[in-house]
Amino acid sequence: MKIAKRWTRVLSLTVALAAVGSMSLGCVYTNIKRPLDTDLSNTELGSKTGHSDAYSILGLVAWGDAGTRAAAREGEIDTIRHADQSFFSVLGFVYAHYQTIVYGD
Repeated sequence: MKIAKRWTRVLSLTVALAAVGSMSLGCVYTNIKRPLDTDLSNTELGSKTGHSDAYSILGLVAWGDAGTRAAAREGEIDTIRHADQSFFSVLGFVYAHYQTIVYGD
């Protein structure tokens, strides 16, 4: 009986920690965009824009390429001047969309 109570406590603690961890970005809805640049005061965007995407459903199935190289290729960019990253999710891991946006010439 003591073992069952101990495992119940361990399981309860694990579930509680998982719930708190999933709320770090937003439990129901997350939509974040951030720069991937260290020198924002001198940012020049360039004349072209490209983006690349990756998706995930239920944390079980994922596809796409959200890398900077794929974004530059899509926008026909030879010189990357700036990059942004966006993350969108619904109910934590039910649906997630990652995107990299690059700017350049």
